[in-house]
Amino acid sequence: MLDIALKVLNIIEENGYEAYIVGGFVRDYLMKRKSNDIDIATNATPKQLMELFPNASTTNTFYGAVSIYYNAIKFEITTYRVEQDYQDMRHPNTVIYATNLADDIKRRDFTINAICIDKNGKIHDLVNGYEDIKKRKIRTIGDATVSFSKDVLRILRAVRFATTLDFSLTFEVEEAIRQTKYLLTNLSLERKKEELNKIFSSNNLQKGLDLLRDLGLDKELGLQRLSFVKNIKQVIGIWTVLEVDDLYPFTRNELQLMKEIRLAIKDNPLCSKTVYKYDLYVCSVALEIMGLGNKYLMDIYENMPIHKRSDIVIDSYDIINSLKIEEGPDLSTIWERIEEAILNKEVENNKKELLLFIKNVYSKLKERENETTTID
Repeated sequence: MLDIALKVLNIIEENGYEAYIVGGFVRDYLMKRKSNDIDIATNATPKQLMELFPNASTTNTFYGAVSIYYNAIKFEITTYRVEQDYQDMRHPNTVIYATNLADDIKRRDFTINAICIDKNGKIHDLVNGYEDIKKRKIRTIGDATVSFSKDVLRILRAVRFATTLDFSLTFEVEEAIRQTKYLLTNLSLERKKEELNKIFSSNNLQKGLDLLRDLGLDKELGLQRLSFVKNIKQVIGIWTVLEVDDLYPFTRNELQLMKEIRLAIKDNPLCSKTVYKYDLYVCSVALEIMGLGNKYLMDIYENMPIHKRSDIVIDSYDIINSLKIEEGPDLSTIWERIEEAILNKEVENNKKELLLFIKNVYSKLKERENETTTID
């Protein structure tokens, strides 16, 4: 992939401009980590890039960003720029195209993300980012307090990079976070959740949790229950424990999953009926939260005579035809009783036995209805 990117740089440079690969790809390349996201910075304007690459499209005209596809690979190319007047502590009000790389580097967040590769594959490091990679340090470009005040998202990005890369924050960065963390109220909940998801999904989760708590970010982010998150690998499980359904933006599916996980936990100890009702994934997350291993769950699952309704050897047509009834509440009640009885091993999943069983169930159902009618 790097070879393809270098060809893109050469095309730009052959037309009289300069261009560099910059950002996370270079960092990961130096750390020998896999990365597929390549960003290119250049002194060519979006208009000039559109002339060089016929398939180019502008992704953000304000920031001078252009997307191109070259050899079926997507590249984001941005014009060198200087940013001014961060009114909402996230986005600059003014963007001015720059003509040299040094000016563009100054506006970036961390030294480890500001190392460049030129068209010949040579490394250009204007802010000693490679030294910070070797020292495993997260350091801002310029004054950390100013950097976080300009773009408050950088606070969470600092924690995220420290977590995912297993780096440490410099003393200056830690102190700046403590001084500016109150500004996180200006950051949208969507962006907070996006960064937190990356922290929560890290293999180095515990470090991320410790940083969020030690820096007091748990309170600023409304995550007062963060200390209850222990040994949970599934991100949805972490959000379930945090109980911030009404605070953070979740999809309908995420909300439903969290609801079912909590209901499964209430069924502790889990049984075959719980696993049947909520499925393996929900129950595995519930068990993780409860501190129980998957072997417990698999023992239950393997001993279940059925795992879903379609495993049952009769269908609704068989029930309707056998009992001469119509679809409605009675049919739903009979199905619930069938599932419960098979799971409890009161009856085998055998067509003949099940047809006899449902006649008995239906008979008792009608008896109770008659008794209720008589009393009324």
